[in-house]
Amino acid sequence: MSYEVDFEKVSTTGLESSPVADALAGLRANEARYFKNKYGHVFTVEPASEARETVDWVHHILEAERGLVIASPALEATAFQVENIRMAYVFYRSGLSINVMYTVDDGGKRAVGFKLSDGMEVPEELGAFKFARQKSKLAGTIRGSYFVIKKEY
Repeated sequence: MSYEVDFEKVSTTGLESSPVADALAGLRANEARYFKNKYGHVFTVEPASEARETVDWVHHILEAERGLVIASPALEATAFQVENIRMAYVFYRSGLSINVMYTVDDGGKRAVGFKLSDGMEVPEELGAFKFARQKSKLAGTIRGSYFVIKKEY
């Protein structure tokens, strides 16, 4: 069942099994606010078990581009398109959020972004990445990193 993320009343719905559920809910709400304000898009997620195609697409890109396999179970995912950008998000039990930004036009920007919820350690599989910090009213301190996608997916 899908869930419309409310960024005014932050809820841990769907994320309860995470040890950093409150921070992860804030991170998810932060993303929802961004897409609502920038594109007028309502950020809606569904359980990872119902979004297998999205989770598999993100995991395929991670493995093909960098040989990465995420150890934490996926809790929720979403995929949508705003303007000419295909977006996919996967939220993990550990507090990790991974997004894929894939411009559909040839030669457009394509990248994978990682965001770590406040209170979580950097996952071992992402230890080679450097993470920048940003403050968020909804999510506390968010640590983020990314890499550019080189191939076509």
